[in-house]
Amino acid sequence: MELIKLTHENIETEHICCAIANNKDCQVLSKKTWLKERLDEGLVFLKCNVRGKCFIEYIPAEYAWAPVEAPGYMYINCLWVSGQFKGQGYSNLLLEECIRDSKEKGKKGLVILSSKKKLGYLSDPKYMKYKGFETVDSANPYFELMYLPFDKKVDKDTEQNADKKTGEDAGTPHFKTCVKENGNNDMQKGFTVYYTSQCPFTAKYVPLMEEVAKKRNVNFQAIYVQTKEQAQNALIPFTTFSLFYDGEFITHEIQSEKKFEKLLEERGL
Repeated sequence: MELIKLTHENIETEHICCAIANNKDCQVLSKKTWLKERLDEGLVFLKCNVRGKCFIEYIPAEYAWAPVEAPGYMYINCLWVSGQFKGQGYSNLLLEECIRDSKEKGKKGLVILSSKKKLGYLSDPKYMKYKGFETVDSANPYFELMYLPFDKKVDKDTEQNADKKTGEDAGTPHFKTCVKENGNNDMQKGFTVYYTSQCPFTAKYVPLMEEVAKKRNVNFQAIYVQTKEQAQNALIPFTTFSLFYDGEFITHEIQSEKKFEKLLEERGL
């Protein structure tokens, strides 16, 4: 299978897998604008030469839009193979190319955001463990930081020396302290959503959520995270989308109109 890497030269003509439409579509426009600004920071968007969701996106962890400390590692934003492309080895192909590329660039290993059990928008923990990844840190309510160190000997030595140290002191990848407590009493009453353009779906669904909230006369605040510094100090590891109600985290899963309406109904709103 041919692999295609997005560049400044081809990004206007290549589709971005998760949103296949013309460049005037709000989802495609927001994602491609975000990608263009990340390419010079070392982001790689690699896809199979098919029309569908079959790609991997990764970036040096120092530039990742996530509250993670993993100097020298490569952070995988997204590995997504779905539909008719599942079960054909494409996930392995994409991940193996990421490993090869990261080793060639002198990286210590890979880190990826997962969960205690398989959830939407997060990497499948069962698959990642099968590929050799291990959980190195966790954050409430269900987030897991998994990593794949390339030098297993160095990793084992680090583990042995970490008994009396925190993950930060030991030098292993870990979540920043800002995610250990995900409540925020400074938030306004009602719903607050933090989102970025890393996922094209936010460009479509956040405005629709705002419309639903307005029709139901529900307090709703949308905060657009526009820099990696803001994202790296977020309350929740998944910075693409995080929804709170009265300062309490509810979900990282992007809400369609129907899903959000159901959520409101469950709260009697």
